[in-house]
Amino acid sequence: MFFPRASTAPPPFDDARILLLSGPPCCGKTSLLFQFAINRAAESGRDVVFISSRGRLESNPPFLSQDVKPSMDVLHRIQIKYVEDDEGIRKYFAAFHLLDNFPAAVIVDDFAGFFLERICQQRYGNTRARDLAMVRTLALCQNAIAHANTKLGTLGSCNLLLSDVHQGDNPRSLFIYKRWISSIYTIQGDGLGSYILKNISSSQSGIKE
Repeated sequence: MFFPRASTAPPPFDDARILLLSGPPCCGKTSLLFQFAINRAAESGRDVVFISSRGRLESNPPFLSQDVKPSMDVLHRIQIKYVEDDEGIRKYFAAFHLLDNFPAAVIVDDFAGFFLERICQQRYGNTRARDLAMVRTLALCQNAIAHANTKLGTLGSCNLLLSDVHQGDNPRSLFIYKRWISSIYTIQGDGLGSYILKNISSSQSGIKE
């Protein structure tokens, strides 16, 4: 689901409605997210929403695979939405049920990066403020995606894909993510142009260029 695939190959999308891709800085997460967006838009024939900070995306644009050309129609179905904080994410999903047409997927690049410790503490006034803000936002996201899939029924599905940055072996907020997300993937580069992708919510793992 994160890598280029032949047009004749069956869509290898995860059954999970909400997914997480986590890895160290500058390991290729944004590029994999964008490839997921291309695959999802191509497979579904519907739009995909890509949420990011403007500064982050402009300073670290995704690398496209050789098969993806700027003139491809599928790129027009990827809608870039810029938000600058967690409040922007909540506002988007709070109004999600008002959409006339639900996207095939919503992708949030560097989800945890929108939750600044200082701002969360000012808002909630306790030592676990950042965790509380993330939990409330994830609950809202889950509700919105569930609503979309109920409305879509047999007409299609709507996925939510989040990315996170971690310095160790696992995401800092893994204990929170596991409550809301059933498919969690970690990624690292091998230094030779390949990705090592592991599903830590199961025993699956894989290596892909």
